[in-house]
Amino acid sequence: MWLLIVNCLATAFVGYAIGRIGHIHLGHTDGPDHWLYGVALFVPGGFFTGQLILLMFAFGAGLVISDFKDLLNLKCWGPDKVEVLRFWHID
Repeated sequence: MWLLIVNCLATAFVGYAIGRIGHIHLGHTDGPDHWLYGVALFVPGGFFTGQLILLMFAFGAGLVISDFKDLLNLKCWGPDKVEVLRFWHID
């Protein structure tokens, strides 16, 4: 049980880290925001069960948290206007 919790937290952090790195390096491109990919990973959770689905949900949650501001504004497409690039930030 504890191992599953630790794995889910680690997977969520990896999702957050990939989302932030993608935001910093690819945020200037004209394409979909990465919170959409996180939400897309939530969908299989309704159809399957097991540890893999929990890890997919955790990874998707990390992606969504890393781009939470755009989710709240429902910004789906386009470059991000960022003045200061920060890793430990919800943008």
